[in-house]
Amino acid sequence: MLPCDICGEMVTSESDMKTHLLIVHMENEVICPFCKLSGVNYDEMCFHIETAHFEQNALESNFERVNTIQYGTSDNKDSTLQSTMEACASSRQKCPAQIPEDGTLKHEVFYSETFTGSRKFLKSRENQSDLSETKKSTYEAMYGPPECPFCGKIEECSQDMENHVKTKHVSLLDPPLEDCSQPLYDCPMCGLICTNYHILQEHVDLHLEERHFQQGMDRIQCSADLELAHQLQQEEDRKQSEESRQEMEEFKQLQQQYGLDGSGGYKEQQLRNMEIEVNRGRMHPTEFHRRKADLMESLAVGIDDGKTKTSGIIEALHRYYQSTATDVRRVWLSAVVDHFHSSLGDKSWGCGYRNFQMLLSSLLQNEAYDDCLKGMSVPCIPKIQSMIEDAWKEGFDPQGASQLNNRLQGTKTWIGACEVFTLLTSLRVKCRIIDFHKATGPSGTHPRLFEWILNYYSSEQGGNAKVLCTSKPPIYLQHQGHSRTIVGIEERKNRTLCLLIFDPGCPSREMQKLLKQDFEASSLKQLRKFAGNLKHKQYQIVAIEGTLSPEEKVARRQASQVFTAEKIP
Repeated sequence: MLPCDICGEMVTSESDMKTHLLIVHMENEVICPFCKLSGVNYDEMCFHIETAHFEQNALESNFERVNTIQYGTSDNKDSTLQSTMEACASSRQKCPAQIPEDGTLKHEVFYSETFTGSRKFLKSRENQSDLSETKKSTYEAMYGPPECPFCGKIEECSQDMENHVKTKHVSLLDPPLEDCSQPLYDCPMCGLICTNYHILQEHVDLHLEERHFQQGMDRIQCSADLELAHQLQQEEDRKQSEESRQEMEEFKQLQQQYGLDGSGGYKEQQLRNMEIEVNRGRMHPTEFHRRKADLMESLAVGIDDGKTKTSGIIEALHRYYQSTATDVRRVWLSAVVDHFHSSLGDKSWGCGYRNFQMLLSSLLQNEAYDDCLKGMSVPCIPKIQSMIEDAWKEGFDPQGASQLNNRLQGTKTWIGACEVFTLLTSLRVKCRIIDFHKATGPSGTHPRLFEWILNYYSSEQGGNAKVLCTSKPPIYLQHQGHSRTIVGIEERKNRTLCLLIFDPGCPSREMQKLLKQDFEASSLKQLRKFAGNLKHKQYQIVAIEGTLSPEEKVARRQASQVFTAEKIP
């Protein structure tokens, strides 16, 4: 018994070992003994042999040589076996099969050298053989039960014997490697058997070149992948750095916008800007010290020093529309109101405070509000900040207070419609917030806003007068980044509407041009705002409607716990 070195299976003979190695361990290496087809498994090879090489003449010739081996002498046994192989070679020549390209390349060297002599001998024997005698001896051999010439096994019919020989002794039908006088060389890379050392060396060199080429390609691919990964990582790092920088800049802008950058409030900015004016030669040091003293006095008493106020504009507008404005059909003006503009202390953030000063200046001149505003004067900006903080302490608008950290004094924090509403309500002034949260006209315009303001001012009956000075207070107008005060509305002869607006960003020298006896119509350009001039996405207004009783004030305070605004549309 012989053990298999690969799997340990025991077989009876060396020929069975070859059969075992061929069938069990040489996967995809089964080779047709007739046409050298390879690359298929054992069952597929059997099917191929039975279908492609099952020809009567080849079978008869094969069994004639088998019979000769069985009953012949030992002297001619080797030659008869050689004849059997020649018959197999003859069958291969008769049935040329389509050979896979890889199988042909793999075994071409081996078979081209091994079968050269066999093919020459086969041709000479075929020329000398008598076909009639071959057929006769073959049929005689088939009269009795066939016996395997290699292992002595007896089969019932020739077909079974043929299958037995093809499956159990297929290696004996291949060229007699054992009898080959030349040494054989196994390829250490793929196991290919070569009969020439130089051929084996060239074959192995091809393996090495292929491996070196593949390694080089792998290194190139690896290098390219590493470079791509490095570029992607750099791009990702650059994006993250840019996003972080942008977020930091936006955060600083928000801090500066809402006065939370820790740079101080109204007083600090006023003094800092006056020092800059002195350094630039725009202000004399004596003027600096005088203004500083006035500032300290104003802050101490909490009353605005009036240096940014312009009075008498409503009266001037009434005179102009009565005598000059020929393109205006009708105009409605608010009650008397003073204009306040931003100063060095609140530049770029104090518009909300200045608009509140305009509203309060109108209410202080209206007797209907004497009861709730008795003894008050127009406060300075730090005082307004203190008043809003007091309203928060009373319980008004806790959500808004929380968003601004419950602190306004000493900061440059912006205020908007909610803070103005909270402060007026805490003073028992009845008001409402209307939110025009989206455009209601073409090209992003807000015609509903203009209609609402017209209804607000025209609700007082004034007959058919061209100019109507109403008792209505001005309206606080808020949009993203800025706020202004509406003091009237025009109806043009073409039926279009135009708002009259006080802007705290307009300096006193421009507003004082309207106080001249015969000012030009171009001076009104800074006040007039048509529908095409107001195209912000959202507008909020605070409209004053009277006074509140103490009970109503308490109810408004409770309602402000969840702050809501009336939306149009």
